[in-house]
Amino acid sequence: MNLLEAIRDMASRLSGKEGRSIRLMEVCGTHTVQISRMGLRSVLSPYVELRSGPGCPVCVTHQADVEHFLSLARTYKVTIATFGDMLKVPGRRGSLERWRAEGADVRVFYSPLDVLELAEQRRDLPLVFLGVGFETTAPLCAFTIKEAEKRGIKNLSFLSLHKLIPPAMRVLCEDTDVQIDGFLLPGHVSTIIGKRAFEFIGRDYGIPSVVAGFEEGDILKAIYMLLNQITEGRAETENAYERLVKEEGNVKAQAIMEEVFEADRSLWRGLGLIERSGLKIRGRYAAFDAREKYPVEADEWKEEAG
Repeated sequence: MNLLEAIRDMASRLSGKEGRSIRLMEVCGTHTVQISRMGLRSVLSPYVELRSGPGCPVCVTHQADVEHFLSLARTYKVTIATFGDMLKVPGRRGSLERWRAEGADVRVFYSPLDVLELAEQRRDLPLVFLGVGFETTAPLCAFTIKEAEKRGIKNLSFLSLHKLIPPAMRVLCEDTDVQIDGFLLPGHVSTIIGKRAFEFIGRDYGIPSVVAGFEEGDILKAIYMLLNQITEGRAETENAYERLVKEEGNVKAQAIMEEVFEADRSLWRGLGLIERSGLKIRGRYAAFDAREKYPVEADEWKEEAG
């Protein structure tokens, strides 16, 4: 019996016992894409229902934040530096792609370090980097801010829109409408914060969870481990991505995030306002904070009521 057959066999027995499908949620957008490519939802139906969680950083970027950086692009003569996937995110009055077509200086970069090099070469050019991402991208942004200070670069600032996954997981666990039997935890985020950061899911909420990689075998292994926990009546945080994810995560990356950023409340698309789920730049590095350097009036970007 191969792994997929073993999963279907275990899931059919569990589903029969419960009288319903077993509800598992993948938290990471990359998992969602891979699961769709594998056709897993139809293959495991009707025994397992795979639900999609928060998703990628662009998916969870709140409309208020979109309006904020669009207003910044309209209000100030600055160069907006961004990852490519933010270009087409729509606001009430267009997108970065539209504003670029109409003359705004919007440039796509693959790394904040590339923005740093441009800022050093063109010290007359005011640059704002859109720091979008989870714990995976925040350490490099933190390093870039420290490096900019070290080099005496004053024309680069960051609009921190970074978000933290564990607080969002607590919201999902506490939402009585969600009713999830187990979570597939994000592999990339876990390489930074470690498996230990998610142990509260089983300890505090009694829900099984497994850190998963991104290859087909990784995802199948994680689903098997989740179903096995449910079968045995356990609720633990297990690691199916041991080749990259450690118990404690990347301690150096965590340290540089802690030095440059501090946790703050943050708005999530689909989840609302979550306490201590975002990262803002500490006062020590306020000179690189676009919110301080280029303030935007709240009335310009707040969401419509309802």
